[in-house]
Amino acid sequence: MDVLIVGSIAYDSITSPHGSVPNTLGGSATYAGLAAAFHQRRLKLGAVGLVGVVGTDFREQDLDTLKEAGLDTSGVEVVEGSTFHWVGSYHGNMAQAETHETHLNVFEFFEPKVPQHGTSPGITFCANLHPSIQLSVLDQSTPKRASILDSMNLWINIALDGVIEAMKRVDIVVINDGEATMLAGTDNLVQAAKDVQSMASIPTLIIKKGEHGVLALHGDEIIALPAYPTAVVVDPTGCGDTFAGTLAACLAQGAGKISLAELRSALIHATVSASFTLQDFGTKGLEAMTAEAYEQRLSHYSTLSGTSIDAS
Repeated sequence: MDVLIVGSIAYDSITSPHGSVPNTLGGSATYAGLAAAFHQRRLKLGAVGLVGVVGTDFREQDLDTLKEAGLDTSGVEVVEGSTFHWVGSYHGNMAQAETHETHLNVFEFFEPKVPQHGTSPGITFCANLHPSIQLSVLDQSTPKRASILDSMNLWINIALDGVIEAMKRVDIVVINDGEATMLAGTDNLVQAAKDVQSMASIPTLIIKKGEHGVLALHGDEIIALPAYPTAVVVDPTGCGDTFAGTLAACLAQGAGKISLAELRSALIHATVSASFTLQDFGTKGLEAMTAEAYEQRLSHYSTLSGTSIDAS
């Protein structure tokens, strides 16, 4: 297995200025998995495996969507009860979701069980989960190349010590700009990034800035890249997970220490991939992404941003 992804598999009910959808396929592992599977095919990688939990209400067609994308779902447990359900909406510039309801359901008691064939992948990605669960995953999986984790403001508020402990265990931390400034206690993002990197001895820190792109610290080096300019934003849900799943897949194709140039290339692919997710509700934009459309957008990004891109 080249990439192991552990996180939520959910149903989302989403409203934005462009309409609404009830009970659409979502969850951090779902978005990351679908993105990684797309690049798995593009890069001709080995398997991408999911570890998660769903209820007995999980639709067969949604499981088929995951399998048909090429994902290994042997780590997805089906438990009596209802699947995790999130209800939210977006307004204004849609930079931040407003949560109306969160029903953890079977996810409340999620204890990840990494399949034997996922204990030594190329890359392990712990999506947005309580840090105690992330630490359990890291105990079960020793990646050959790199471990990656995401987090959120909730865990920073209620489980800060666990967040720091988990960050110290991985090679790459992916958070957003609000979480970085919250952790560091400063509004200067570059200083916040350096402070966060220092407090957990993080080799590579990646800070997502939404429509303003991405800032990354790789050792003492800094990478700053713009976002892909998108005129119509339908639903930003899952963009960060798409970003991380793409990053994991791109880094899985290499071996040894991650170079600055390799990380930069992976961040470009992650940025372009995320721009497809926000074009439709739920996972539809990601599911509809074709190799031809992706390559066109990648080339367009190179022209607009003045960045050279490694196609791999």
